[in-house]
Parts: sequence; structure tokens; C-alpha cells
Amino acid sequence: MPGGNARMTTFHDAAARGRISPLGLFFLGVASIGWGLNFPIMKNLMTEWPPLSARGLSGIIGALALALIATSRGETLRVPRAMWSRLILVSMLTIGGWVAFMGLALLWLRASDAAVLGISIPLWVALVAWPVLGERVSPVRAIALLIALAGIAVLIGGSGFDASLDKLPGILCALAGAVCVAFGTVLTKHFPLALPPLSLATWQIGLGCIPVAVAGLAFEDPHVAALSAIGWASMIYMTLVQFCVCYVCWFAALERLPAATASIGTLLVPVVGVLASAAMLQEPLGLTEVIALTVTLASVALALRS
Repeated sequence: MPGGNARMTTFHDAAARGRISPLGLFFLGVASIGWGLNFPIMKNLMTEWPPLSARGLSGIIGALALALIATSRGETLRVPRAMWSRLILVSMLTIGGWVAFMGLALLWLRASDAAVLGISIPLWVALVAWPVLGERVSPVRAIALLIALAGIAVLIGGSGFDASLDKLPGILCALAGAVCVAFGTVLTKHFPLALPPLSLATWQIGLGCIPVAVAGLAFEDPHVAALSAIGWASMIYMTLVQFCVCYVCWFAALERLPAATASIGTLLVPVVGVLASAAMLQEPLGLTEVIALTVTLASVALALRS
């Protein structure tokens, strides 16, 4: 899923005037579906490879591929010296925190649960912006946050007390990842990162995933021989589709669509994640999952509209 900083880019004149481009909607759909499918794919990969190694290494290789795409489009990868410290900090939060915590969350959570929790990022952005930027939480966004917490409560309590305790570490990890993205987004708003969009994404993904990969190689025990054909296909998907195709399509959508349309369009990500998890992993898709997804989507849509 796109981090908040990756959304900081200039928009095409048509997007600025609020026009809806069919091609922009196509690119938005590809990005959202691609990120949504990543949840069950990652969950399945974890039966063969540990989370930090898988997500960290795929991110580094994906960043290298994205760098080639950026340079082929004429974007510079040069970072001004004064920007390095905040670029590293924001990358560690937005990408490193998200990649690490969401990967760990999947040790305890179903892929569909992680997809629902992941979409709550805009709500935490609003909450973090209050003390950091002095942006007060409006009554509408406060209500949206309460609604989101209700959706999380449904996830926690929907399977009984014992199952809820089993899920709790995963829920805390997923929320920690979302809060890391929120802090990174707010810091970017306070200290803008003036780089071309694909170049910025390249550096953030690379810098954010390096410590995740190092931690994985230090504390986990990944073996290439353990990967089946499906495992290799999953690694390739995470590397090229999640980190390259989806980001290229996301920025292409931003050039052709109003920012509000693109932001609301990402609500498709958890829907795809939940439905794909049911189809690919045979995860349950019952009343609890539908209620949690609906309530969380409603809260984020309310926050974005405000």
C-alpha cells in the first residue's frame, strides 16, 4: 500500500482541475488491486520464508528495479545533502516500520485481518498531526476514528476471547505499522522531501527495507532452497508488482486524477485483500469479517471526505 509520503507529488493540470481520466482510473485500479493481492500472497509465502527476510530483501531488489524505471524516465536520483537525515528518518518510519510490523503481524493474523487494519492509516495521520503540526482533529474525524476503533473491536472480539488473545500481538503490530506510516507522513508534511515521485519512492523503499533485511538475516533463518515454485512466484510478485508496477501505476494515476479521488480509490485495497484471502487461502468470509471491513471502510471514507 502507498505510504503517505509517496503521495507527495505534483499533479497534472487535468488532475488539478478535477477532471476524471479513464486511464487514471485504470492505473488506480491496477495499483489498488496489486496492493490488495499482496496480503494473501505474503501470508502464503510465510509458510516457506520468514517475514522480515522476505519483505526486506524483496523491497531492496524492488527499489533497484524502481531506480532503473525512474532513471529511464529522466528522473534524477540525486539527493541534496541537507535532505539526507530527514529522508532516512521518514523512510525508516513510512516504509521500514510498515514493512517490518505488517510482516510480523501476519504471524498472528489472517491476511484479511491485516488488510482491514492497514487501511486505517489516514485516521492515524489525522491523530498524529494534532500534536506534531498543531492540526486539531475535527469532530468529523474524531467520529471517524471512533468508528474505526469499533471496527478493530469487531476484529478482536469476533472470534471469542481465546482467539482474540491469540490475535492481539498481530493487531498491535499492524497498528504499529500504520502509526509509523502516519508519523512519516506528518513529518514529510512538516519537512517536505523535494524529489521526483519515483525517485522519492526508490529511496524510501530502499532505505526503509535495508534494516528490515539486515534484521531478518540476523535473527531469522531463511533458506533459498526452502522456496517452492509458488514461493518464488510470490517473491517475484512482491518485488516487481508490489514495489514497482503498483508504485508506477499509483503515480500515473495521481497525474491524471484529483488527489481526493485517488485517495478514496485506495479503499479498494482492503476489499481486494479480504476477497482474495477468502479465494486464495480459504480464509473465512463471514459476518464478522464483513462488519469489520464495512465499518473500517466507512470510517476512512468519512475521514477522507472531511
